[in-house]
Amino acid sequence: MNAVVPDSLSPRAVLMLYLREARYEFLRLLRTPAFSVPTLVFAPMFYLLFGVLLNRGNAGAASYLMATYSMFGVMGPGLFGFGVGLAMDRERGLLTLKRVQPVPASAVLLAKVGMSMIFAVCIGAMLLALGITLGGVDMDASQIAWLLCVDVLGVMPFCALGLLLGTLLNGSAAPAVVNLIYMPMALLSGLWLPLHMLPSVVERIAPLWPAWHLSQLALKIVGQDSGRPVAMHVAVLLGFTAICLLLAQRRLQRA
Repeated sequence: MNAVVPDSLSPRAVLMLYLREARYEFLRLLRTPAFSVPTLVFAPMFYLLFGVLLNRGNAGAASYLMATYSMFGVMGPGLFGFGVGLAMDRERGLLTLKRVQPVPASAVLLAKVGMSMIFAVCIGAMLLALGITLGGVDMDASQIAWLLCVDVLGVMPFCALGLLLGTLLNGSAAPAVVNLIYMPMALLSGLWLPLHMLPSVVERIAPLWPAWHLSQLALKIVGQDSGRPVAMHVAVLLGFTAICLLLAQRRLQRA
């Protein structure tokens, strides 16, 4: 049985309820080192190694890898926050508990989305700081703002994918399965290394992956994309998000 939020609540009270739920979700995961430390540290650490130390003096490579590692970083909160977090919440009965509380069902999901966006901003800001201060990346204020926007909105397709995985997997299997999707997709999308450094077949199939389309939006901001239309990348990401949400909704209705 789903709990019902009293109709007498004012819009401000409902908004505060949503914000409180988002705050608790963020604090819960921030206080979980197994989630927060890898999520916040991996992308900046890899960029510091491959984008700065191994490409010292090469501002073009540092700029390219800053954009792609930003996208690699923002995939994590969506996939793990939803894919692993939701699977564990289902297994522990936390979702059942939420259903009998006077909290809108959407508040739980929107809290996870908000948490993912906050982590994405943190990751994007760290990579920008490393790229500009240590990598020699030259970006103006509008480019920085656009890249942060792509960081924040770019979590949405992977929140949707994570939501779908969270409805399909149990808590013990979720971390392994999410990693089996996350790491290969990042590599095959050119997020770790430029695609021209990988076998030609990898470059040909790259448009199959949503992570590639997201990275192209980031690379367009720094002037190093493949030249394909922005509208195409946005349409693919929106379609992918819609399909994942539809499938996840059907799974949740059956639960």
